[in-house]
Amino acid sequence: MWNGILCGLLAGALWGMVFIVPELLSAFSPLEMAVGRYTAYGLIAAALTGRKLPALLRRLDRGDCYALLRHALSGNIVYYMLLALGVKLAGVAPTSLIIGVLPISVTLMGRKDHGALPLRQLALPLLVVAAGIACINIDVFSHSNGAAAGELGSKLLGVLCASGALLCWSWYTLDNARYLKRNPHFGSGEWSALYGLASGLIALLIGAAALAVFHADVSGAAGAASGRDWTAFWIINALLALGASVIGNHLWNVASRRVPVTLSGQLILFETLFALLYGFIYKQQLPRPLEAAAMVLLVVGVLWSVRAHALDDAELSPSTSHGAG
Repeated sequence: MWNGILCGLLAGALWGMVFIVPELLSAFSPLEMAVGRYTAYGLIAAALTGRKLPALLRRLDRGDCYALLRHALSGNIVYYMLLALGVKLAGVAPTSLIIGVLPISVTLMGRKDHGALPLRQLALPLLVVAAGIACINIDVFSHSNGAAAGELGSKLLGVLCASGALLCWSWYTLDNARYLKRNPHFGSGEWSALYGLASGLIALLIGAAALAVFHADVSGAAGAASGRDWTAFWIINALLALGASVIGNHLWNVASRRVPVTLSGQLILFETLFALLYGFIYKQQLPRPLEAAAMVLLVVGVLWSVRAHALDDAELSPSTSHGAG
């Protein structure tokens, strides 16, 4: 189990980089960052799939293609655009803390699924999480420049974008799990490869459309004069695609197989904690009191929720094993 926990920690460390990249590439738009990251991801996925790719593509039916389309958009491209915009407008800490309530948002959105806990059993953990979200929002808006109404609006838009990213990822998580249960004809590795390829293809199409409409500078000629370093852009996105999307996902799959299901929800918090660590190091500052309070409340609320699921599983397991015997 400890090897699984280590893999989960390393996956969180790699995923946490996602939140700092918008700061490193601040001269680029969220659309450009999403196109860059997932174009690189698609190319890496194609290279790793190799000669198996034609056979995989022949096995796709219309339902698979539609699922890959909606998952690539909701779980990758739109999600990352909203995340990047949230970081740009509200900052790393608010964005990572809002997205950090993923285990609870998935529970709430999937509460009608088989085995879901009644909402009343999650009331107290949800109140703790709500208090944490209130703290981070108070901190965000209390540190806005009151003389500039535009800054207040930007902060609000950033919080809304982070919330939208959370909804996108939560919906993707549930829809992907449900689809794979109904359609087991692809292994998890095969589906992950197809997911990466679909994300890359859609990113290329979006990038081509943006280039045609906005006449974006992708050669770097005009960008050099405006501080837009395209060499750094592609290097960072390639490293992000390899580290977060390929290696991070693989480490998470290993962790998921080696730890109890209820513990995996707690391991997701490593992503949030590493994102916060990277953000504070990048800004060279310590968390403010309300940021620290939000971190504690959100971690406690999420762990409390996971604990409630663990207790429920423990109560069900004796009867389940007895029935099987």
